[in-house]
Amino acid sequence: MKKKFIISTTILLIGGLITKILGMIIKIIMTRSLGIDGLSLYMLILPSMMLFINIAQIGLPIALSRLVALNNKNNKKLYLSIIPITLLINLFLSIFIILLAPYISNNLLHNNTIKLGIIAISLIIPFTTLSSICRSYFFGKEKLFPHVLSLIIENIIRLLFMIIILPRIMHFKIKYIIFILVLSNIISEFISTIILIIFLPKNISINLKDFIPNKYYIYESFKLGIPNVSSNLIYSISYFLEPIILTNILIKTYSNTYIVREYGVITGYVIPLLTLPSFFTLAISQAIMPYITKEYKKNNIKNIIKRINFISIVILIFSLFIIIIYELYGDILLKLIYKTSLGYNYLKILSPIFILQYLQSIYTFTLNGMGKNKVIFILSLISSITRILSIVLLSYLHIGIYSYIVSIIINIIISTIYLIKKLFSYLK
Repeated sequence: MKKKFIISTTILLIGGLITKILGMIIKIIMTRSLGIDGLSLYMLILPSMMLFINIAQIGLPIALSRLVALNNKNNKKLYLSIIPITLLINLFLSIFIILLAPYISNNLLHNNTIKLGIIAISLIIPFTTLSSICRSYFFGKEKLFPHVLSLIIENIIRLLFMIIILPRIMHFKIKYIIFILVLSNIISEFISTIILIIFLPKNISINLKDFIPNKYYIYESFKLGIPNVSSNLIYSISYFLEPIILTNILIKTYSNTYIVREYGVITGYVIPLLTLPSFFTLAISQAIMPYITKEYKKNNIKNIIKRINFISIVILIFSLFIIIIYELYGDILLKLIYKTSLGYNYLKILSPIFILQYLQSIYTFTLNGMGKNKVIFILSLISSITRILSIVLLSYLHIGIYSYIVSIIINIIISTIYLIKKLFSYLK
């Protein structure tokens, strides 16, 4: 078991590092091509994209991964029962997004430029859902190489798009550029899914009868998936509301240009840099989830605590090293990556608190592995309410975009305390 964990973690670490490097190169090219104003508009769309993708997936990837890990299901029936229903839900959601796009852009975000970008989200949803569901099988089986390979190739496709296609469309209006950027995810997600399908067992025969829904498997999947989507959905809704609240409150005192620009600096420059080390923390946390599921089923609480404590120490040491670099050389990193030091003031404030954010991954994946989805749901509820209320109250203090910065800090502290308290109450 220990050997399998080390192999899984190593694969995820290497794959995560390569993916992060590719992702950073993609971000550098996109940032330098679009400029701060274009990037800010693109970042304004991302909360909507995240919300609709989470609704489309209905929490099924994590649910299916757990069901496969338990190894007491017919995986072919399980997946062929779920995929047609999921894609049908995605179809209705896509139509809904297209109809809602003008209202979101004009009335909520006060920016008609992003309407086409929101419409593009409706077209990529089925592809992201299908690739996520395919990945869940390999996570459940603890076969992580196909997952890692598909992510690497997916990012290579995106990088090629940035190098070859993006320069050729830069003479278009910004709304068309953003529309094409969002839409390009279809190609990368489709190829990623093909890679995953290639690694599926070859001895499986599929016919039309296999697509007849199995009520038991559907029930089991949604029983685990709905609590997951509830927690993810709550977080996504709060993330979706953030730019809306900031825009609608701050616009009374500050210009829309200032709001969009500073929000773009934080979400486009600062947060990606702060979350860059997450390839390490997520790799370890994802690798441990199947182990936690099996050990918790056997009631081996001491083994779970020992593994969590060890990984927490590793993550803490790694996080401290990263934070010191950000505090001392953050402006140099920003200039090196984005050719600007914009956001360094925000980076210095946020980086120390992100130690807690890095630690959260191990606690969240452990609770998921233990099947404590209700805790994750309540965490999302507490976190989202705290963040939204903080933004609302702080925005009236006339501290500009710092209302958003402080709300992030408050949210991380409260959610981490809740996670630790709940996790160790189950491990007594």
